[in-house]
Amino acid sequence: MSRLKQLLSWSDLARLAGGGSPVDRASGPTNSQANLRLFGGAEGSEELTLYRDHHAWCPYCHKVWLWLEEKRVPYRVRKVTMFCYGEKEEWYKKICPSGMLPAVQFRSGEVVTDSDRILAELEARYGPLGEALGEARALPLRKLERRLFSAWCGWLCYPGEGGEDARARAQFEQTLRTVEQALQATPGPYFLDSFSAVDCIFAPFLERMVGSLYYYKGFVLREASRYPGLVAWFEGMELRSTYRGTQGDAHTHAHDLPPQLGGCYASGTREQEAAAARVDGGLAMDLPDCSYPEPEDSRVEAAARVIRHKDYIIAVNPGEEELVEEALRCAMTRLLAGEGPAPPPGSAPALRYLRARVSVPRDMAPWPARRLRQALEATAAMDGGQEGEPIPTKHRRDQDPRNFGK
Repeated sequence: MSRLKQLLSWSDLARLAGGGSPVDRASGPTNSQANLRLFGGAEGSEELTLYRDHHAWCPYCHKVWLWLEEKRVPYRVRKVTMFCYGEKEEWYKKICPSGMLPAVQFRSGEVVTDSDRILAELEARYGPLGEALGEARALPLRKLERRLFSAWCGWLCYPGEGGEDARARAQFEQTLRTVEQALQATPGPYFLDSFSAVDCIFAPFLERMVGSLYYYKGFVLREASRYPGLVAWFEGMELRSTYRGTQGDAHTHAHDLPPQLGGCYASGTREQEAAAARVDGGLAMDLPDCSYPEPEDSRVEAAARVIRHKDYIIAVNPGEEELVEEALRCAMTRLLAGEGPAPPPGSAPALRYLRARVSVPRDMAPWPARRLRQALEATAAMDGGQEGEPIPTKHRRDQDPRNFGK
């Protein structure tokens, strides 16, 4: 059978990906696509607007977003451009002249910025999430989170020449052991006796540490033999639909962090190079960034997101439009049918360009992203080994929201 006769049309692909009930973005599970969250209430019940970044890359936005989802406070979402991937919107500067993210605007018009101040204000208005952040047991943990953040940046964001890398690693591991001890001192998986705002504060950076340190240092943080408390914490978090709806992955964080942090430095060890190759290669299904079982509909979710946004995906790809369109259908055929035809000659760079820019959770959850990257890479490999345009490290203007109709 010829290549084109095996290739599914967009309408055929849409039928394969179209099963199941429509997703309720407003009152269903936590998701990055919602612009309104009602939790079963009526529209108009929302009391505040959360301003966060388009791509769900900002860790400070992440912890406020997770808190709101856990407390089920109805809210609207307006997405703003982070400096690293485009110009900040003028309308947002009128609301928040500093341009800081996140920000929360209440029905009264009052605007609060800085994630810690926002959480304090939310606690005052809606009550604490678990133990209050100002209580005796919570305060030392908040300070510990900042110590861990500092030690992480000290290892990740500097070249580490002349033995500095080993010293920075030792400082990080020492602080991480203190975090491990804090987790093992509680009866359950969380930082206090039950889930609380403290977990919301730790979640964004622990998640980013997992991805970035694996990619740039070959360091596995989610390793039960060394850090059983941390592994149990991540497993406990992944049981929560709120966290799974906000969760990123190693590939996304490895490449969204350098412009935000001013650079990330690879150690250049054999373990580090192998880890980075696994993350970038797109074929690994067992990266140490997500451990819950694969959902049955992961392929369908991935395909449905691509099909919905295919026109933008094709338009922003550096490859020639007709070539990209056909190659993308080849990859979607493989994704949904389990195998697919060879793409048109010369399309490997276009497919790998897209593979490198699948973003979690902006586009989809971790498992669908794994399956999509796998399908794109396996299809590209049928054409050859040529890579697409590299991901920038000084900025992410390749992901400017304006190019996607925002």
